Amino acid sequence: MSRIGKNPVPIPQGVTVEVAGQTLTAKGKLGTLKLPLSAEVTATVEAGKVVVKPKSDTKRSRTHWGTMRATINNMVTGVSKGFTKSLEIEGVGYRAAVQGKNLVLQLGYSHDVTFPIPSEIKITCEKPTSISITGADRQQVGQIAAVLRSYRKPEPYKGKGIRYADEHIRRKEGKKK
Repeated sequence: MSRIGKNPVPIPQGVTVEVAGQTLTAKGKLGTLKLPLSAEVTATVEAGKVVVKPKSDTKRSRTHWGTMRATINNMVTGVSKGFTKSLEIEGVGYRAAVQGKNLVLQLGYSHDVTFPIPSEIKITCEKPTSISITGADRQQVGQIAAVLRSYRKPEPYKGKGIRYADEHIRRKEGKKK
């Protein structure tokens, strides 16, 4: 019995969820998200809640049950509230700026790193050393944050690089004389 899967997903005010065949669609003020449901589970909308149930009692069905419920919950939360990831840049001369539909990063390389911003994602730079990524799709927001971080990962000696705002970098001691 899945502890996560057996809990229905509440649908907040202003969000509509529709199930058509094996596709679930969530519409809200921040956009529309579609999810192809697994063949192992069924989803129904009952009394303002999305109920996910496994089709059989196999281990595969039970694992998909909890995963689908969590993914549907992320969709409903995303179209109503949205998701945000914050990155911080540390290092002398390291900075970021949004120019049109591109994010331009200066990270100590001989060239600027240009990242095209997808249409459904919003990236802002309040300061030249902080980046905020906002969107309805939790997976896409996290993926973009990971890609931006990979351009210059934080190093353990001086802490230079791009890191998540809540990330703690374990620092190492430098060499001694």
